[in-house]
Amino acid sequence: MKAAVLEAVKKIAVRHDVAPPQIGPRDVLVRAKACGVCGTEAIEDVLALCEVRRSPRWDGLRVSPEVLPALPDRLRAEQRVFDSTGGLHAAGLFDAAGNPSVVREDVGRHNAVDKVVGARVLAGASPAAPILCVSGRIGFEIVQKAVVADVGVLAAVGAPSSLAVHLAAGAGLCTAGFVRGSRYVVYSAPERLGV
Repeated sequence: MKAAVLEAVKKIAVRHDVAPPQIGPRDVLVRAKACGVCGTEAIEDVLALCEVRRSPRWDGLRVSPEVLPALPDRLRAEQRVFDSTGGLHAAGLFDAAGNPSVVREDVGRHNAVDKVVGARVLAGASPAAPILCVSGRIGFEIVQKAVVADVGVLAAVGAPSSLAVHLAAGAGLCTAGFVRGSRYVVYSAPERLGV
């Protein structure tokens, strides 16, 4: 797998015909996170960072109401490093019945999402999946990654930000937060949940 990654890196070329962005005093900021939102001054600026598109792939998706509450436990059961450290987030891609296809851990929940998507791509498969479950909250960057990967339902044990809900609703992504016990709160595209 390492050789395949190195081979892919060799194929990257830098374009010299593209001018670098013009940077003014307003653009010089210290950035503490890699979510792509830090330093923006308006919601419109943030939304411009992500192409909002609706995928017809999941128009007929109906996830049973019993599936979502079980996902955090299924995600946790796959966390091998968390068992010894207690300090990692996880992300997992699941089928509509709640069976995991790939789960990864990282100190950052957005990095864990990158890892599950990357694992599918490196395996030669589409990253598209009926369900993405994350162990933390739903931030804008998590929704952004789910939309680009073509996920149908995004579930999390934490709350979504209002910006995340706005983007998810625009993209037709079902988001469910506070998935704990037998309960959850649906914030967008509720039609994807039900019998």
